[in-house]
Amino acid sequence: MSKKAILVVSFGTSYHETRKATIEAIENKIKEDFKDYEVRRAFTSGMIINKLKKRDGIFIDNTEEALERLANDGFEDVYVQCLHIMPGEEYDDIKIAVHKYEYKKIFKKLVLGRPLLYRTDDYFKAVEALKNQIPERIEDHAVVFMGHGSTHHANSSYALFQYVINESGLNNVLIANVEGFPELDVIIPKLKEKNIKEITLMPFMLVAGDHATNDMAGDEEDSWKSILENEGFKVNIYLHGIGENENIQKIFIQHLQDCIDGNPLIEE
Repeated sequence: MSKKAILVVSFGTSYHETRKATIEAIENKIKEDFKDYEVRRAFTSGMIINKLKKRDGIFIDNTEEALERLANDGFEDVYVQCLHIMPGEEYDDIKIAVHKYEYKKIFKKLVLGRPLLYRTDDYFKAVEALKNQIPERIEDHAVVFMGHGSTHHANSSYALFQYVINESGLNNVLIANVEGFPELDVIIPKLKEKNIKEITLMPFMLVAGDHATNDMAGDEEDSWKSILENEGFKVNIYLHGIGENENIQKIFIQHLQDCIDGNPLIEE
């Protein structure tokens, strides 16, 4: 009987509590649902890996190190499920590591699953999953999601995500990015056009880490909270990564099941 493993790969976080509520919560659900598999962890952020090692004495593999360890431990069937939002630069790095081990032919089976947003229907499922954390619509109240953003071409994922939000009837829900179009200053005029008075800020990131805590919710003058308050809006903070949302967790687990079933990427 083949030794089987699931490698759960995320960007990672140095915030312990949000890691427990997001990454570990998903890993634990995978362990419950896939009892015949060894479940292991890898992070793609070298900065976070190094910080955890230096600060806390916690050692976490990157993707390639984790695959090498699985190979050395005699695993034959390996399924790699990422917890990234879109197929951007980090996902490309995971693909490179996986392709390297495919070329080596060390494993009998090595399959990479898809991120949260990949197929068209993934976007609709993600928006539906997030509805349980969006307040009931009030005419002058909006929700603004903070995405990470990127210079990678996959940054266009945010445009499709916004389109699907609008198609779902969530007219007062907008997304802006920390590091990529559309930035916050792009959507502020739209909020004013809608006569919005109150805004709830939410991270559209797996974890509520540094970006959410400081760039979104911090008291510095360049935080989103401060900028919006200076523009005259009342601002509420929802400081929870979407990885805490059980509906989002279920989507990642379904993507893993698709990976195991041999149909991880193709549109159904």
